[in-house]
Amino acid sequence: MASRGVVGVFLLAALPLLCLELQRGIPDLRIKDLILLCGRIFLLLTLLTLIISVTTSWVNSFKSSQVYLKEEEEKNEKRQKLVRKKQQEAQGEKGHEDLVLERESRTSSETSNREAAKRRNLPKPVTKVSPPAEQPTQKEVLDLPEEPPEIAEEVVTVALRCPSGRVLRRRFFKSCSSQVLFDWMMKSGYHTSLYSLSTSFPRRALEVERGWSLQDVGITVDTVLNVEEKEESN
Repeated sequence: MASRGVVGVFLLAALPLLCLELQRGIPDLRIKDLILLCGRIFLLLTLLTLIISVTTSWVNSFKSSQVYLKEEEEKNEKRQKLVRKKQQEAQGEKGHEDLVLERESRTSSETSNREAAKRRNLPKPVTKVSPPAEQPTQKEVLDLPEEPPEIAEEVVTVALRCPSGRVLRRRFFKSCSSQVLFDWMMKSGYHTSLYSLSTSFPRRALEVERGWSLQDVGITVDTVLNVEEKEESN
């Protein structure tokens, strides 16, 4: 198609020149005139070819740019549609997940409410608080005699060194019953069934009998007695 167009343009350009020369007369044509005529025709043809090629390339580039823009628009539309589709799918999945989480939370809350209701309906266990074994009752502890003054005669100071580390001191008359020492120990929180009294040095268990006084059991001066836990016997 391009070659036919070029040939047609060449003939159209050469036709006016041939007509001018023919008007002058055929016998007057010479070789020089023919060469000049061909040169003019070739120059005109070159100019027209250049114009046509430039115009054709410009038109083609314009068309290609239009086609490229159209393709880009189509690609952008496809991308936008794909992005919208993905967003819709993501929103749908998110909505489904939210629905599942909401159902699970409702189920867990209902279960916890049921368990709480069951706990409220259960009877409360009754706990029996028994007094510690080492704590004596009021009937078992005798009333201690009044503590004599420091300036009184025939008075001895007795100290009890407890397992907890505290030391208790009290004054007694030497003629006081030796049983008062165990009553004092029981009143301090150490029952005679679990604890015993012993002297510090030399170490020996303190033994008392009914009717014995402190002086009879050997407590004639200030004395320190140890409160010791009894060993369990088989």
